Amino acid sequence: MKAIILAAGYGTRLFPLTIDRTKPAIPLLGKPLVGYVAEYLATFGIKDVVVNLHHQPESVKRALGDGSRFGVRIHYTTELPRILGTSGALDNAREHLEDDTFLIINGKIVTDIDIEAALTQHRESGAIATMILKENAARERFSEVYEEGGRVTGFGDFPDPNLTEGPAPMMFTGIHILEPRAFDYIPRGVYSDIVPTFYNPAIAKGEHIGAHITNARWFELSTIPRYLEISLKLLNGAKHRTFVGRNPNISESALIDDSVIWDNVSIGEGARVERSIIGDDVVIGPGETISDSAVVRSEILGHSSEVPEKALRGKIVGENYVVPLIQ
Repeated sequence: MKAIILAAGYGTRLFPLTIDRTKPAIPLLGKPLVGYVAEYLATFGIKDVVVNLHHQPESVKRALGDGSRFGVRIHYTTELPRILGTSGALDNAREHLEDDTFLIINGKIVTDIDIEAALTQHRESGAIATMILKENAARERFSEVYEEGGRVTGFGDFPDPNLTEGPAPMMFTGIHILEPRAFDYIPRGVYSDIVPTFYNPAIAKGEHIGAHITNARWFELSTIPRYLEISLKLLNGAKHRTFVGRNPNISESALIDDSVIWDNVSIGEGARVERSIIGDDVVIGPGETISDSAVVRSEILGHSSEVPEKALRGKIVGENYVVPLIQ
């Protein structure tokens, strides 16, 4: 079975961490996020992987290379002049996927979901597609997926976070298994998303869309606060729940707690960093305090013409651009 990793998105809500790279290429505890996805697929024997590219494509290629470091073989597809949406991405990779059952996975997740169990259910059910779902107990901003008797029956809006009565809604994990026949629904050469172009018409036609429900560990890194929260969960048990990247220059008198330090960072005497993300090449001066923030070198703002609308707002402090995580 082959797979396609979706890695074409902009990552605007992770700005400024994504100023000089796209979201799947950002480091997570020393490894590119998309590298975790590639290794995850390899553990299930999925070796042939397509990765779609659009925004800052070279950052993904630098992160993954030919895939051998992560146990896979990668073929890249490029979406130009504009991003194509999930269905459009499949059309663009059609020649690599249309000969057998294939898996689609989002390039921004970390999980230990059992793909083999989902694939077994998929094959036994005869479904044209199977979506892997998970309870959204916290009623976060993930669109609700309706299922009944092991079948997906439709899609809803974001759940009401104030509604605590009744069963938790189901949400999509970003992993689904499709049969080549799904390409019969996918239009050629146009921007399109997969729910309106494939799932809704297939359900309306009476196709079997399987629902594989999991309670496995699953993290989706789409915002800076989530990036830090998930990093700290993965660091549970580590000293001060802190990760330090390559080539650090950190004073012994500096205090660092609940933070992620990227590469080539300098932190001066008596400085304090807590609940923060410190980007590549940042210098924190002696006695400075950084708290509940993401910090990058201000000079890399030149990579972006403007701050994206969905991004958290920051300010330039000396040679750094500091973004408070609580706004």
